[in-house]
Amino acid sequence: MPEIELKDVVKAVDDINTAFEAMKAANEERLAEIEKKGEGDPLLADKISRMEADLAKASEIADAAALAVKRQSRVVTDAKGEAIDLDQKALDWARMNAKRHGSDVREYTAADLDQYKTAFDRYLRKDDRVLSADEAKALSVGSDPDGGYLVHPDMSGRITARIYETSPVRAYASVQVISTDALEGVIDNDEISSGWVNETEARAVTDTPEVGTWRIPVHEMYAKPQATQKLLDDASINIEQWLSGKVADHFARKENTAFVTGSGVGQPRGFMTYDDWTTAGTFEHGKIEQFDTGVSGDFAAAPNGLDTLITALYALKMQYRQNATWFMNRSTLGAARLEKDSNGAYVWAPGAVGQPSTFFGYPVADFEDMADIAASSLSIAVGDLRAAYQIVDRVGIRTLRDPYSNKPYVQFYTTKRVGGDVINFEALKIIKFIN
Repeated sequence: MPEIELKDVVKAVDDINTAFEAMKAANEERLAEIEKKGEGDPLLADKISRMEADLAKASEIADAAALAVKRQSRVVTDAKGEAIDLDQKALDWARMNAKRHGSDVREYTAADLDQYKTAFDRYLRKDDRVLSADEAKALSVGSDPDGGYLVHPDMSGRITARIYETSPVRAYASVQVISTDALEGVIDNDEISSGWVNETEARAVTDTPEVGTWRIPVHEMYAKPQATQKLLDDASINIEQWLSGKVADHFARKENTAFVTGSGVGQPRGFMTYDDWTTAGTFEHGKIEQFDTGVSGDFAAAPNGLDTLITALYALKMQYRQNATWFMNRSTLGAARLEKDSNGAYVWAPGAVGQPSTFFGYPVADFEDMADIAASSLSIAVGDLRAAYQIVDRVGIRTLRDPYSNKPYVQFYTTKRVGGDVINFEALKIIKFIN
């Protein structure tokens, strides 16, 4: 993802404010036409549509800057705020690989990792059969019984960083890296009971709370970019960067869709796939409460058209509401920008430099995998996604070089294991466009 310059962000924010004011004026004119003549001027509607397109374009730059700020806030440093020791980083990686094969590594330095990186690049270009004895020895730490090799930490980090930048779900959800095939945790939704007693009154046994567990398995995701052997022999490009870019772009699209709408069968389960609570206001584990707009495929009419969204927002418990974000795609956001509260004020507001736009005073995140507004669509969610949704990464990305399946091309079969699911069904609410 190209770096965004500050001057471009400042200009985008200015453009958003200017365009939004102009769009509000045009929309007011359109509403006056409807009230006066019973229908709006098609030319005004077309004008508003063009303004919305310009606003969306500027918003992409501003939102990217806000996401970059959010990403930087999650960079992990050690207890002293210093960079992680490179030798320790290399040793941790080597031990992780060795553990996969039932062995251990006592010593492994950054210099050893540099040798691995050099050998890995040669493996990508030439195959391991032409490696020197020293290169083969250096590469053996990441060897796999199926003939693949684990991507070294720097390349793995580049892939993960690009996925993070491209896939906004990771910026808002909770992310945990594991070395097993699943992450497990405890469900504690039960309450004890208690009572008041006099000094000498008998004490009856009260209810004991029960706990359960949740389990999120990791699922395998793959990419298989290819290049001719001639290109690999002669190319002056950085093969690692080329491969990491291809893999990251593919994985990001697959992940993002799965985290939102995934079935949970052979892939993560998306947070928009759960059923509604059976009884409104009565918590039900395994379901997410939904709120109907009152109109199929649209917001309800003014002046109370947004009451449902306000109800959903304040149905969140305080600890979730204070960290709440609105989630919707750009098409839905375009419609939401034109909505007003009961006092006639627009509820969407542009953000400042490095800050997201807001809806009812809460930040808005662009999740393009969410549904457009349509009859009975689930198009808006609000809540604390970090409390609600857990992403699980299986440590390590593996690459298998295949020069045989599609000659004269060499295919790079790269796999990553990731899971995701809702773990807190109170921290998120969904808006359904239905009467």
